[in-house]
Amino acid sequence: MNTNNQQSSVSPREKTKNAIIWVLSVAWVATMGYLIFSQKESTETIHNRDVQISSLMGEKSSIQGSFDASLARLDSMNTLNGDLKHELSDKNEEITKVKSEIRIILNKKNASQAELNKAKTLVASLNEKIAGMEQEISRLTLANENLTQEKNTLIAEKGKLTTDLNTTTSAKNQLEHKVDVASTLNASSINIVPLNVKSSGKEVVSSKAKKVDKFLVSFIVDNRIVQPGTTDVYVLVLGPDGKPVTNGETGTFSTRENGDKQYTAKLPVELETAKKKNVEFSFTPDNFQQGNYTIQVYQNGYLIGEGTRSLKKSGLFS
Repeated sequence: MNTNNQQSSVSPREKTKNAIIWVLSVAWVATMGYLIFSQKESTETIHNRDVQISSLMGEKSSIQGSFDASLARLDSMNTLNGDLKHELSDKNEEITKVKSEIRIILNKKNASQAELNKAKTLVASLNEKIAGMEQEISRLTLANENLTQEKNTLIAEKGKLTTDLNTTTSAKNQLEHKVDVASTLNASSINIVPLNVKSSGKEVVSSKAKKVDKFLVSFIVDNRIVQPGTTDVYVLVLGPDGKPVTNGETGTFSTRENGDKQYTAKLPVELETAKKKNVEFSFTPDNFQQGNYTIQVYQNGYLIGEGTRSLKKSGLFS
């Protein structure tokens, strides 16, 4: 009875108020639940993003390390000589292009996963190109070493051939010199006859300078090994004053030891192996002087014979 009275005593206004409070409480609880859920979701999103960024940075760092290692391998090739660099110039152009693409990606602050994947692929491609260059360098280096060895071998062989040739040439020259000397003629039996020519044309021997009109010179030449042919024999007559006596003709010939000399007569001689040849000529200077006349015979540049003849001073009644 009392209970019913109490229920009936609650006014409609208070019922409305209680309902509003209940609704607000439910809304507050729902809002708080939503806020707590949203905050949790945001925290998880940030965490996931941080994890993703950390992963990207780690991957980027790993790619950078691989790229740096590749560059170090390239730097080690800078010591190549010019020829090898020229051989690898095309590959260098390709590598420069790939390096540029990798640097563009790695220099980005916020490179995406796709870009990093591309950089990783490019680094792998770069390493393949470097490996190919290293193999090519090894091949070219070996080829150059073989060429250098062959070149050194050829130089050594050339040096030996040059030495052998010089030795052979020297021996040949020595032999030719010996043959040349051995084939030079010998002059013997040199005879010098001073003649006085009478008005009748008769010639008589005279030893007095004033009466001598000409010298008749004769000698014999021979050589056991000389080859048949013609050679020139030069005769030089030196007067008492030591000067050459000319015989109408002038000219010079070369000697092996004393340079050029003026000859008195140039005589062609037909040679036959191991046969003696008699040579004779006469000469008539402007006048004969008292004293010794020297007759020198030359052939092949060598003095092959020499003789002298004295002319006396004429007497008062001669």
